[in-house]
Order: sequence, then structure tokens, then C-alpha cells
Amino acid sequence: MSNSEEVKFTLKVVMNKKKNKVLYAEVDSSFADVLLSFMTLPLGTIVRLLAKHFAHQSPTIGSLNTLYQGLANLESSHFCTDTGKQILLNARNSLAPLCKKLKLNLDDSEPTKYFTCRSSSLNFVAMNRAHFKCDGNPAKLFDREIILQSSKIQTADKNGGVFAKETTTFLITDHLQIVPNSIMDLLKGLLVSKTPLSDLIFKRQMVSATTISPLPRTGEGAASKKIIVNAMIRKSTNKVLLVQADEDFINFLFSLLVIPLGTVVHLLGTNTCIGSVDNLYSSITNLECGKYLKTEDLKSILLKPQLPPEYLSKNHIFSHTEDITLVMPYSVSKVSFVDDNGTLGYVKGPATFMVTDDLVVTPFSAFSSLSLMKKLKIPVSDVEELQFEVGINEALNILKASLMSTSALTDGLKPISKRRVKQENFADVLLSFLTLPLGTIVRLLAKHFADQSPTIGSLNTLYQGLANLESSHFCTVTELSKKRFNPKNN
Repeated sequence: MSNSEEVKFTLKVVMNKKKNKVLYAEVDSSFADVLLSFMTLPLGTIVRLLAKHFAHQSPTIGSLNTLYQGLANLESSHFCTDTGKQILLNARNSLAPLCKKLKLNLDDSEPTKYFTCRSSSLNFVAMNRAHFKCDGNPAKLFDREIILQSSKIQTADKNGGVFAKETTTFLITDHLQIVPNSIMDLLKGLLVSKTPLSDLIFKRQMVSATTISPLPRTGEGAASKKIIVNAMIRKSTNKVLLVQADEDFINFLFSLLVIPLGTVVHLLGTNTCIGSVDNLYSSITNLECGKYLKTEDLKSILLKPQLPPEYLSKNHIFSHTEDITLVMPYSVSKVSFVDDNGTLGYVKGPATFMVTDDLVVTPFSAFSSLSLMKKLKIPVSDVEELQFEVGINEALNILKASLMSTSALTDGLKPISKRRVKQENFADVLLSFLTLPLGTIVRLLAKHFADQSPTIGSLNTLYQGLANLESSHFCTVTELSKKRFNPKNN
């Protein structure tokens, strides 16, 4: 972005002056390319870029800001490799080769470098390790840098333009020059506003919605990854205070930062409910290839940007790694990666971590959890520990909540909590049976089942005999007889 200050875009805007609202804007393909490229940005990159540009005025994007900051504060010793933490903090855009050709490329991430061993098969590749030992032999190093590129973008990098056809103009719903600062405002508005163009042009404060609706449950295969976590719940509010989990759950949380925005929308079924992201995604699905977008492959990877192979472990809850092929000067169809991030995950295990409701990850300690309760002034009697099973449905709900809420675990696990509350309500009904007087039980069953009322020993005849006994035999005519016929539950 060092030269971005010289970049300007011209938009023709039609607006309703009375309502201070943009009806639509006419833009060229270079501006449309920048807008479409937002879908390729990993969530962590978006958080980092907005924080870098807006500093203390950076928008809060659910719990992603605190998740990213917690990752930055976590000691490197907790990660499997020296590069593991940096890979997460500076997630690579899988379409980086194309995005470099944008008129304005917001992503300043360094591209991942790949190396192969001169004296070994080219099928084995190391990432960011020019001096990685080949086959454990110090004399053989991965010291030959090569180029890896997704097969889908090899043929798309032609004929001018990036994603959109160069000669095409677009109308964007809802004579202005936009400088790079405004492009960052547009990225911000995409995430937090339903009317980003109007907010940008009329310099209005952007307000985000906060309502989170759980996603419908999807079918889970028998082989679906499940992660067990222990959660401390505040009983009076049913809010998650913290979660105690192993490295699998932490790897899942950190992986949220490397998922591209387009893939997030794909996973959530255009139901992210954040800003105008769903609208932008839906408009891409409706753009005709060849007429507006350059190729079908480009449209596909905008709608579902894939992840490089080093980003997710094989047993991860989500599975969306891209098919990488080796590009010039070699001709190998598939490669294997020797870096252990892709198989073991990011953080070392076995280990136990503590996660707060807003997704701050720290090493677990009993002292830390007690300190949190003391800080929040929560009595121990108001806290209970529950065990949750996190599968694909719960993972998707946590992903959605992390985009919108600073209580991502409470909102993400809410469907489980509701099921638990219903179970507790049923248990309460069962326990209440023990408080019913025997006479009340006989009366209720007789009232409900009539002639088919069950015989409970001699209690039915005892109750009926009481009913048939003349009131004159009782000390008082009204009060005592009422008490015996309708005993109160204290």
C-alpha cells in the first residue's frame, strides 16, 4: 500500500438528496475488482488491516478482534513450529498472485515461499524454510525456491482485468473521487453497515446490527470431527464465563482467522447477517461469466476461496483446502508438504487452554479462572461446569457469533444451552412430584383419567370414603374439610 496514495477511483453516483441515500453508483472494472477482492481476504487479515488503518477507532467485529489479540499475546512456545504463529497472524490470501494486479491491493501480507530439495523428489515441499533438512540429512536442505499456484488461476491471469472483464462497467446499489482511505472505509462498511455507500459518501456513522439467529442444524456424518470442551456457566444468566479445552478446540478457533470472507459466507449459507456481506456475495452468484466475470473458475474461487494446504489439519472440523499444483519450471501434478502445521495443527499438545466468552485464548490455570470470577464479582454458588460436544453445527454457530458478538461462546453455544434448559425444566417437573400430597395425587389422577384412574393401594378408597363422610363429623364444616379434600403443597 506504499504507493496507494496515488490511486484514485471515479464513481458516478445517483442519490436521493432528501433522504441522503445513494440509489446506485456506476463503477468501472478496476473498482469492481477491488470490491470483489474483499471476498478473498482472510478474517484475520481484515482485522489486522482495519486495526492498522483506523488504530483506536478500528471497528469491533464480533469477537474476532479479541481472538486476534489473544493470538498475538500467546507465547510462541505454545505453537508446534516457529512459523505457526506468524502463519496465523499473517494469513496468506490464496489469490495473492491475482490480487497483486489490482489497481489498489489492500492486502500487504508477505506471500508464502516454497522450497524443494535439490537432491530429492520434487513432490516434497517445505514452506518458508529454506534451510529445512531433507530426509533428516543435514547435508540435504530444502534450498531451491519454487512457485506454487492454484490450478484454477493459471488460465485466468490473462486478457487484462483481474476478476471482472476489463471493458465492463457495473452499477452498485446503495461525480465522486475515492482515495485509499475511503476504500478502507468501504471495507469497514461492508462488515458493519447495511448501507455502506451512503455512509461513505455522506460521512455517516456506521451502525451494526446485533441480532444473532442460530443456524439450522445440518446432518453430521459418522466421521464428523467432535471436540469436547468443559464450560463454566453462570446459572443466573446462562452465559459462558470461560471454556477449558485442549489444543483441538484452540486450533479450530485460531483457524477462523485464516478463513477467507467468501468461504465464511459459503459455510454459513449467505446467512452471516453482517453488514452488506451477504448482498455482495449474492450479487457475485448472479454475475454472468464471460460477460461480466472473466471465467467460471474465477467466479468459483470468489464464492468459495480455498485455503493453502498448510492451514488446516487433516482432522479439522472444517475442510476446504485448495488443490495446489506445481507451476514452472516443473511439471508435477501433486505435491506433499513436509511442514507439520498441516497435520498436527498450530498449538502444541497435549495442553489445556482457557477461552473467555469473547474468544481470548490463554494457557489454563485454576488461579486465572478464580481471578476472572472475582473480577466479575460472581459467587461460586452461581457457577456450574458443563461439558459440551462441539461438532460441525456448533462450529458454524461459533463462527457466525464470532462475526457479530463479543459473547461468541454464549451465542454460539446457545442452541445447546436451550436444549439443556429444556432438559432441566423436565427434571424440575419430575422432582416436583415428590412435593405433591398423596390426596392431591389421587384427586388429580381421578380428574384426568376418570373411570380409568389407576388404583393406588387403598388411597383411592380412603379418599372416596372421606368424600362420602358427612361434614357433621368434622370439627369445622368448611376449613378442615377443604384442607383434607384439597391439601396444599407447601
